[in-house]
Amino acid sequence: MSYLDNVQAALPGVRDRIARALEKRGQNDDVTIIAVTKGHPVDAVRAARDAGLDNCGENRVQELDTKINVIGRAAIAWHLIGHLQRNKARQAVPLFDLIHSIDNLELAQVLDKEAARAGTKVRGLVQINTSGEDTKGGFSMAEVVDAVAKICALPNLRIEGLMTMAPLTEDEAMIRATFERARRAFDACGRDVTGFDAHHLSMGMSHDFEMAVAEGSTMVRLGTVLFGARDG
Repeated sequence: MSYLDNVQAALPGVRDRIARALEKRGQNDDVTIIAVTKGHPVDAVRAARDAGLDNCGENRVQELDTKINVIGRAAIAWHLIGHLQRNKARQAVPLFDLIHSIDNLELAQVLDKEAARAGTKVRGLVQINTSGEDTKGGFSMAEVVDAVAKICALPNLRIEGLMTMAPLTEDEAMIRATFERARRAFDACGRDVTGFDAHHLSMGMSHDFEMAVAEGSTMVRLGTVLFGARDG
């Protein structure tokens, strides 16, 4: 099957699963599907666009730069969903519409500087580590409100929410607790931090997006469930 065939076959079921998760939450909010095209060729981006998905996620600056050179902006909103090295910030600023992974104050300061240099504002999410795993970046629950306040004070950043990742585990209670903590942090930042735009809570991937939506996610990052496994 082609990329387009895969996406068109999968998307109705994905939307239905999101709708049922929202019902469990007792809400009918919009949930943005970010088609994770990282590691896939340009054909995956075209397939997402042609299937009506206009948000795509990449985690490497150079990979997105290459894709944009081939297809242009392609009516796509581009999301940086992976770790951003500070020395890649200058290149990232004009490429990505929303940076999900602002995971430390030093990176935020560099992005603020590069945004000022480019005469723009960077839209971003602050990454929170609600699973407590050493392998994941982001601020802890104990420090996130203070960290978000410092980041929101930077004049060339517009912080629109939080992002988190759940652990890779079969323990649904652990996954749900991770998402629930992120929602509590999101609410606390919205209540206590001046300049925090409590708009996006990015959490949930192919293996856990229903639980994320049920716990309050407004953005899910979906790759395998839409495109199938990556080659290699």
